[in-house]
Amino acid sequence: MSGVFFNFLQRWLVTILAVLVAAWLVPGIRYDTAVTIFLASLLLGFLNSFVRPLLLILSLPLLLVTLGLFVPVLNALLLMFVGRLVRGFQVDGFWPALWGGLVISIVSITINLLLGRGARVQVRRGTPRSPGDKGGDDGPVIDV
Repeated sequence: MSGVFFNFLQRWLVTILAVLVAAWLVPGIRYDTAVTIFLASLLLGFLNSFVRPLLLILSLPLLLVTLGLFVPVLNALLLMFVGRLVRGFQVDGFWPALWGGLVISIVSITINLLLGRGARVQVRRGTPRSPGDKGGDDGPVIDV
């Protein structure tokens, strides 16, 4: 299996599990069959990968004014959109979508951290210098 396909499959399985947990915990989110949850998770993953970044850029002024508190609203709107598009996957309104989006985010972050796919911080040290060298490298660089 190629690395790209394995990465996609792993992300999709994490999303499926997160949506299942949200459907189990949040009243107002339901699905009919396993195929429905697979399709809803696939569409949600697609929207989060391609549409959500565009929505974040377009709503940047609102995000700045609300100090980022508008992000869960965008997640809820995407989840409601998935509920409209996928027959057999129901989201009963804004509040279940908001809580469902929060649950999906928390479960996804937790699983990705357990799998070692969370944010990685790498500290690199500059090359050793002589005491009189006044180069531009002042110390460690943190890549996130």
